[in-house]
Amino acid sequence: MTTRASREDLNLERGVQRLVHQAADRLGLPEGLRDQIAVTDSIYVTNFPIQFGGRVEVFSGWRAEHSHHRHPLKGGLRYSPLVSQQEISALSALMTYKCALVRVPFGGSKGGIRFDPRRYRPEQVERITRRYTAELIRKNMIGPGVNVPAPDLGTGPREMAWIADTYDAMHPGGIDNFACVTGKPVSQGGIRGRGEATGRGVVLGLRRALDFPEDFPGTGLTCGLEGKRVAVQGFGNVGYHTAAILREAGARVVAVGEWDATLVSEAGLDVEALDRWRREQGTVRGFSGAEDELPAAAVLETECDVLIPAAIENVIHRETAPRVRAKLVAEAANSPTTTEGDQVLKERGIPVIPDVFLNAGGVVVSYFEWARNLSHMRFGLMEKRLETANTNALLNAVETLAGQKLSPATRNNLVIQLDEKELVLSGLEEKLTNAYDEIREAAARHDLRSNLRLAAYIVAIEKIRRSYEELGIFP
Repeated sequence: MTTRASREDLNLERGVQRLVHQAADRLGLPEGLRDQIAVTDSIYVTNFPIQFGGRVEVFSGWRAEHSHHRHPLKGGLRYSPLVSQQEISALSALMTYKCALVRVPFGGSKGGIRFDPRRYRPEQVERITRRYTAELIRKNMIGPGVNVPAPDLGTGPREMAWIADTYDAMHPGGIDNFACVTGKPVSQGGIRGRGEATGRGVVLGLRRALDFPEDFPGTGLTCGLEGKRVAVQGFGNVGYHTAAILREAGARVVAVGEWDATLVSEAGLDVEALDRWRREQGTVRGFSGAEDELPAAAVLETECDVLIPAAIENVIHRETAPRVRAKLVAEAANSPTTTEGDQVLKERGIPVIPDVFLNAGGVVVSYFEWARNLSHMRFGLMEKRLETANTNALLNAVETLAGQKLSPATRNNLVIQLDEKELVLSGLEEKLTNAYDEIREAAARHDLRSNLRLAAYIVAIEKIRRSYEELGIFP
């Protein structure tokens, strides 16, 4: 990052709070209520030692609880050498607004440990994870009805399984123990579709936005994903699934940027082949399916219809925003655009679909997993045979009235037996479609067609305000 950009205010928490106060102004919220909605309720800081052989390392960890207007609290757990208290607090606030926006009954939380898991063996990462979990248990900051972590940067199903096992061992006999965390392996109480949920949500949200190309005047964008030229910055879990699902939907992934290089192909990259190459080689560099290999930052400057930042915060700032050559920015990462970067894009007529909406797929499917764990039953189990029988009975009646039999292929297509994953993805699409429609309505009501981010915050904060009123607080 350049010296000029480094002088820009990159504090995530201040950026989020500015948006909260702008939305509160539009809604006419009293000062006390807006302050309560903006601030983080509590942050637990822990420093714990782990002995590896003959040496001891001390690890710093955090768990922030932003809002208790709903229970339990929900938010990811990240492992990174860049984790800080300010970052965790800001991301816990984002979770509050994200959950409110897509109508899942959680308050916002976030956690993290400051270390690079790539520098440690799996058994060492396991010890760190289990010790951190024990610290949370000791402070009553984890539990099915209290606070429910999930995967984030540097963590995945493996770490969630360790957390669930540790919690279960320390709460013997608790039948809901495995609802203490989401994003687990399917065999350990996870749910099908969770791994791709954030990326799937990005695609569903983008598709819904493009149902209304009139909302993006001057861009030349048309309805639908088919044929859209897309550049994806970041090729981790979210970036890969977003790119792969977009390609299935008929979009062309013309560029993928990773930490070490940007690969470009006007004909479209083979996303699955690139993922296999990256897993085998540990890098995207040298992939034969690319027409060009450029520096990592070049992905932001790729000419395309949609630029999808799907990695880390603050990548589109006042230095990089003037060089963006996309018609639309769709934020798959948390806070990839700074306040000043956002202003530059707005002045250039490049609309932004905000992170608080677009990357909510993970928490929506986490909600489904949590609910499934508490019900102790796979979704669709009781209804599946009954629905099949009812559909067959209806088709039989149609055949009798028409005097003509349906072909076996036609009948099989009509008698759809949805499995759990399809039910989950159907629910995800419903949540995101409804959320985007509410954002559009708020944007129209407040004359914010060019500022979907503020419109999304208005929707979220209005819902949080109603929760506080229902609790008898801030009438």
